[in-house]
Amino acid sequence: MSEPIANTALAEAVNAALATVIDPELRRPITELGMVESVAVDDAGRASLAVLLTISGCPLRDTITTDATNALLAVPGVAAVDVELKVMTQEQRDALKELLRGKGGQRGIPFNEPGSLTRVYAVASGKGGVGKSSVTVNLACALAAQGLRVGIVDADVYGFSVPGLMGITQQPTRVDDMILPPVAYGVKVISIGMFVSGNQPVAWRGPMLHRALEQFLTDVYFGDLDALFLDLPPGTGDIAISVAQLLPKAEILVVTTPQAAAADVAERAGAIATQTGQKVAGVIENMSYLEMPDGGRMELFGSGGGQVLAERLTATVGAEVPLLGQIPLDIQLREGGDTGVPIVLGQAGTPAAAALSGIAGQLAAKPRGLAGMKLGLQPR
Repeated sequence: MSEPIANTALAEAVNAALATVIDPELRRPITELGMVESVAVDDAGRASLAVLLTISGCPLRDTITTDATNALLAVPGVAAVDVELKVMTQEQRDALKELLRGKGGQRGIPFNEPGSLTRVYAVASGKGGVGKSSVTVNLACALAAQGLRVGIVDADVYGFSVPGLMGITQQPTRVDDMILPPVAYGVKVISIGMFVSGNQPVAWRGPMLHRALEQFLTDVYFGDLDALFLDLPPGTGDIAISVAQLLPKAEILVVTTPQAAAADVAERAGAIATQTGQKVAGVIENMSYLEMPDGGRMELFGSGGGQVLAERLTATVGAEVPLLGQIPLDIQLREGGDTGVPIVLGQAGTPAAAALSGIAGQLAAKPRGLAGMKLGLQPR
């Protein structure tokens, strides 16, 4: 290997360039994660870089190689780049886990920590078929497109669909007892669908569902998120209760259609907050209407269900529950789900995308509260 960089200015430029290379799973610079074992540049301008991967089968090794190569080639004085990929030792992996999880690398639910500023949204519905998962995915992607750090837990164990809606085929990476979730469109995603083969059904009872959700929240490394979405199964069953137990500060977003019958059922999904002590962040009305070529609207599923539901939940929980938005029917919304490209990214100018982005904007406008947090200030 070439000798270490003697030119101070060149060394600083090389290190600064490598600091821009982001690990695609951990979403932090490889320099910060201890992944750069060595770097050198010879007199001919050939850079030699040794990068430490968390595991030998790292699925995004090519991405890291390409990004590091491009970053170094942008440095004046570097004419060529050789990247050698190595694997961390157990000691180095332990140091990485301690860096990510804190001293001792202890497992726990980070979103319950006193210093956590993550807004947790549990997306619920009274029944299936109202587009809850599509709403979850598009809201998450819209927030990520605004620069927020976002994650999704696909908690609909029986009807998992989030990986398909986001075009994710990659498996999570395991670093000992820590799981690194795949990232799509800037959103970190974990789903039981990533751990089953093909279209195999998941036949679990309550305790197994609780344990699976608990593992997602403790073993998966999401990092510091601005928002975490949980795509819940329909109704008020085991998972809804487990979310209340494991994430007591989670806020409920209730998705319904305009149909009166759907709103009646959806009310139960929101009213569970009276038993769990959670907050209902708002109601989202999906499939509200179909825009006609002449500019008119066809209300296929009736009208007013979302507003009625918001008013009922306001009375039930004793706090204001707003109707956050009404999302029209849109073929492109369905097509985006089929192709794994959320409509807020692939067809941002459509009415459905505008409605979803508007709802996401309201969620983004909510500040990450500091109430009750220790600021670490000492009197002088």
